[in-house]
Amino acid sequence: MNIVIVESPAKAKTINKYLGASYEVLASFGHVRDLPAKNGSVDPEANFQMIWEIDPKAAGRLNDIAKALKGADKLILATDPDREGEAISWHVLEVLKEKHAIKDHTIERVVFNAITKQAVTDAMKHPRQIDGALVDAYMARRALDYLVGFTLSPVLWRKLPGARSAGRVQSVALRLVCDRELEIEKFVPREYWSLVATLATTRGETFEARLVGADGKKIQRLDIGTGAEAEDFKKAIEAANFTVTTVEAKPARRNPQAPFTTSTLQQEASRKLGFAPAHTMRIAQRLYEGIDIGGETTGLITYMRTDGVQIDGSAITQARKVIGEDYGNAYVPEAPRQYQTKAKNAQEAHEAIRPTDLSRRPADMRRRLDTDQARLYELIWIRTIASQMESAELERTTVDIAAKAGSRLLELRATGQVIKFDGFLALYQEGRDDDGDDEDSRRLPAMSEGEALKRQELAVTQHFTEPPPRFSEASLVKRMEELGIGRPSTYASILQVLKDRGYVRLEKKRLHGEDKGRVVVAFLENFFARYVEYDFTAALEEQLDRISNNEISWQQVLKDFWGDFIGAVNEIKDLRVTQVLDALDDMLGPHIYAPRADGGDPRQCPTCGTGKLNLKAGKFGAFVGCTNYPECRYTRPLAADSEASADRILGKDPQTDRDVTVKAGRFGPYIQLGEQKDYAEGEKPKRAGIPKNISPSDIELDLALKLLSLPREIGKHPETGEPITAGLGRFGPFVRHEKTYASLEAGDEVFDIGLNRAVTLIAEKIAKGPSGRRFGADPGKPLGDHPTLGGVAVKSGRYGAYVTAGGVNATIPSDKTQDTITLEEAIALIDERVAKGGGKPKRGAKKAKVAKPAKAEADAKAPNPAKKVAAKKSAAKPKSEAVSKARAPVTAKTSPSKAAKPVAKKSAGKASG
Repeated sequence: MNIVIVESPAKAKTINKYLGASYEVLASFGHVRDLPAKNGSVDPEANFQMIWEIDPKAAGRLNDIAKALKGADKLILATDPDREGEAISWHVLEVLKEKHAIKDHTIERVVFNAITKQAVTDAMKHPRQIDGALVDAYMARRALDYLVGFTLSPVLWRKLPGARSAGRVQSVALRLVCDRELEIEKFVPREYWSLVATLATTRGETFEARLVGADGKKIQRLDIGTGAEAEDFKKAIEAANFTVTTVEAKPARRNPQAPFTTSTLQQEASRKLGFAPAHTMRIAQRLYEGIDIGGETTGLITYMRTDGVQIDGSAITQARKVIGEDYGNAYVPEAPRQYQTKAKNAQEAHEAIRPTDLSRRPADMRRRLDTDQARLYELIWIRTIASQMESAELERTTVDIAAKAGSRLLELRATGQVIKFDGFLALYQEGRDDDGDDEDSRRLPAMSEGEALKRQELAVTQHFTEPPPRFSEASLVKRMEELGIGRPSTYASILQVLKDRGYVRLEKKRLHGEDKGRVVVAFLENFFARYVEYDFTAALEEQLDRISNNEISWQQVLKDFWGDFIGAVNEIKDLRVTQVLDALDDMLGPHIYAPRADGGDPRQCPTCGTGKLNLKAGKFGAFVGCTNYPECRYTRPLAADSEASADRILGKDPQTDRDVTVKAGRFGPYIQLGEQKDYAEGEKPKRAGIPKNISPSDIELDLALKLLSLPREIGKHPETGEPITAGLGRFGPFVRHEKTYASLEAGDEVFDIGLNRAVTLIAEKIAKGPSGRRFGADPGKPLGDHPTLGGVAVKSGRYGAYVTAGGVNATIPSDKTQDTITLEEAIALIDERVAKGGGKPKRGAKKAKVAKPAKAEADAKAPNPAKKVAAKKSAAKPKSEAVSKARAPVTAKTSPSKAAKPVAKKSAGKASG
């Protein structure tokens, strides 16, 4: 018997069918170990030894694998073909060694780029060993993210109350968004004028020509800066005679784009389909794992985490065959197209994302897939086919025109483009992030030199330069890739973290930097400037790539980074919060204090008139307050709220002809259909809440009507026949079947989620089992240990989420969630609750001591009692599940026990940033 380890159970079932009875395929369900969210998980003083902790959910699965190995001859590690997949195989093998489950077994590592019978069976014929360099690169990246997040985040909490976290790549991505906000705010519009004449040939064909020169001088776009100058040119053009001076036609070719990589797929799915990167990757995962075709589950696309643009020769042959069948031989180039990856790290440059079988045309697959899966599959199929099609042949024409008005000679120019042969453009054209008028794409009539033209119209238009556009998710991903920041496989999770933590918000497909995020960036730029520099982050990424190519030691990279980084952290330990706020106040001044219309001091308090406004910090983040506090209690958010409090009528509901209005209520803005007078006695107007990620000022009639339509019926459950509905609740969007509610995941849209996806979410929720009884039987999610009150857990209560320890409960603030709150934050909330006299610790638990502000820094340097508790727990674990250092198992006794280090949130999932 041969034991094969893959990541997902769906994949395991499929591959078992391919391999037959002599193989047993088991799933690891992703990562099985991670660095625990405790002090000392990475020890810089012990050559960066790392302590790994088995995920409680994975313990049972690992035991099953160990049992299966007892009667097996071979262990085949077949996790995903990327750096994370290599690391999962290594983790599984290390745990099995600790359990003494590996005897005289043959150990093999195989990778396949697609879940098809041929790909899997071919991979089994070419086994190799685990790639140590890839594992080293994974450990270096994981350790760096841990050290930055776990060291920098507590500094943020202490020095900048209300801040959530910082990350090695996350903070640099946030800086890109916030820097763009700063560019927009500093932007000063510049006036300019354009003159465009509509001219006609002797045959009556019209076209447009732009003024480009006068009196022997060229005129650039911004050269005509006043209305007076424009008027002068207008008079001359109106009196001029027009003659064609030159006609120049040049042939041109446009080549198709390469097949999709992870990054380009995310970009195009965002532009063309409106998908968030996280949603794109989730759908791609399902297409990769496959669907049932003819009684056999088959993967529809190749692996979706790749930097490579090359595709297999057999796929190229098949693509050329499909092109000939569907478009004709004229669209098949003489030689196959070969693309080369631009990625510096060849280790992850395996095949591009493409359909596993190009004969499966999108039209044939629609009935087998839900709406979003079908749309993404079609996009991947079209891009792959187009990449092997003939180039488009164009003719670009430039016509120069002389306009003679008395002694003045003006020059006008018309440009156009004719498609002689559409080639790949018959199927596909890449989207653009910022649409604009492309004059070159216009077609010009036939003209000859010396031909007289007649003016029909003259448009004299005033313009103002516009600030650079805010990033869309697609353009931010593109910019990060251009700068070499992070890895494409992590971009989706990084963007999601920034949105979840309230650092950015997505409005009309554009990312806006929130005040909370801008304060964090300002703090980092003031005190940790080097670590949010684009070049520094890109250079560090190159070092990580060199590790994966076995060119440099991973410990050396960490050593070079850590020395300077911990020095920067130590430099600001003695700074008081007020000093930090003063520095940020100066830096963010132009953003916080807008110029007053009367020219007065923008920092003057509007309430007392004598105090000055400055930046302050509170439990829920930074805000602006008066220096005369407590006599003057004026406060406001960082940026003055410009939303009008008055009701805003959006339009009429086409079905009822009632007004649809955005209203301001005591619990926040909402949408209402009609007024009370429009309804019968005892009937109330229909209302709908506005999702947190949407600004009331951005609500338009179409969206309002969609919100009022909720809850909506998606369809009938295939097993019960009962309806499945989608709606918005106090905890966000959900789907419901009978008494089961399942929250929608990031990227799922409540308005268009399909039946297949809804059934999956319901099934997954049922599989997880009941969450506990209503009044507290739920054990909650453990976070760690309180120094004096014992275990800390996060739970869901009748009135929202809360943290608890030793019988003391503390409500989680609205700016945090059950999934993102960390142990340090939970302990702070519990201590604050105890200090206020709230909550009664259980009998036998010591009352928590809350440090006074004057002793805060001294307490931060003191040994952390929680570490001792963690060490005792670790020592009590069974030997088979003992924690281990990188590359070698260690016991709790040999675990590092240095001075306490800051603790932050444990990373979840495969991607880290």
